Amino acid sequence: MSSWGDRTAVPLAGVVLLLGGALSPSTAQISFGPVGEGPSTYTSGYDRSFIREWQANPPKGYPTLSKANLAPTKAAIARYEEIVAKGGFPLVPDVELEPGASDPAVGVLRLRLMRSGDLTEESGYPDHFGSDLDAAVKRFQASNGLAPTGMVDKRTVAALNVPSEVRLAQLKTNFERLTDLTKIVAKRYVLVNIPAAQVETIENNAVVTRHSGVVGKPDRPTPLLRSTITDLAFNPMWTLPPTVIKEDLIPKGRDMQQKGESVLVKFGIDAYEGGKKLDPQSIDWSGAQPTRLSYRQAPGKENPLGFLKINFANSSSVYMHDSPKESLFGRNFRAASSGCVRVQNIEQLAAWLLTGQGTADQVEHIKESGQTKTVRLKKPVPLYFAYVTAWATPDGVIQFRPDIYLKDGVGEVAAAY
Repeated sequence: MSSWGDRTAVPLAGVVLLLGGALSPSTAQISFGPVGEGPSTYTSGYDRSFIREWQANPPKGYPTLSKANLAPTKAAIARYEEIVAKGGFPLVPDVELEPGASDPAVGVLRLRLMRSGDLTEESGYPDHFGSDLDAAVKRFQASNGLAPTGMVDKRTVAALNVPSEVRLAQLKTNFERLTDLTKIVAKRYVLVNIPAAQVETIENNAVVTRHSGVVGKPDRPTPLLRSTITDLAFNPMWTLPPTVIKEDLIPKGRDMQQKGESVLVKFGIDAYEGGKKLDPQSIDWSGAQPTRLSYRQAPGKENPLGFLKINFANSSSVYMHDSPKESLFGRNFRAASSGCVRVQNIEQLAAWLLTGQGTADQVEHIKESGQTKTVRLKKPVPLYFAYVTAWATPDGVIQFRPDIYLKDGVGEVAAAY
């Protein structure tokens, strides 16, 4: 075993093993290899459907904002200080690799994963991509928010080549964030972790459901906020927010008008001035008039809110909602909205929010009926939009997510995947 192998060895089944008992944070050494979530076996290769399935239906795992993560994260900091002191990570060549390959780059990949602890045993054939390396790559991918295919593609190489000094800085920054956030979270709440593009429902410090999400683009970031979910709007009318009007609707209106077409007619959007509905053909998109109007879109297949909008007070005019474009949830990179958060399997989230006043069957009935209805929660639920890119959990796994909004102060290298 290499000199980097001073961590707890844990038997693995396929890519991951969900450990039955948590290690004592005060005495456990950090273990980098196993990921405490996910399927135990699969065959993936270049199967894009596997990537879509993994990203769209994330396993529950551990709650992100848990006090139980503080000691493991502190231990991870100490571990990365050791890695940095011993020379850090080697630079993995930008070569796409797959199981069975033989290439000098495989030897570098082995060393990189040995140093991070994803790979614990040396090989007599260091340049061969064997089953041991396949499992290590999958573990690395899963703990970095990538679908664990075992294929070393460009995204995986970019994640591998984030320097250890950068990862150490991220762990320190996020330890402070976690310390502050764990002081304020309630016993029952919803978390949107923006860099992970995931939504968690938490009850008594356990994950009840975890959802794939779509968050704001880097140039239209989802804001950090703390609020309370107050009501659910089923099959809602969509009132276009200012950013969408300015950045999307008006430019599209100008382009289509030049072609003799109407953006309002095509997408079923109504324009209003002083509460009066306007004839869509009367609007001159090249002038200033469109900036003074308000716009609404009726429920239907073109409505980007889907069948549910989750409301909460905030100063940024954002909300959580369903989406008719389900393909977005299956991507590795899901920063693609205008700031609002789209939620996969939102019916499940709605049923959880309605605990004590509604059921999953009732939610499904409203969806199928197309009925427009607003339900106010009898017990409003705390909501947190947080930015956590690096943390460790009680099973010893260190998690990293891309710094999509460059909030960690480490440059673009940690956002490159």
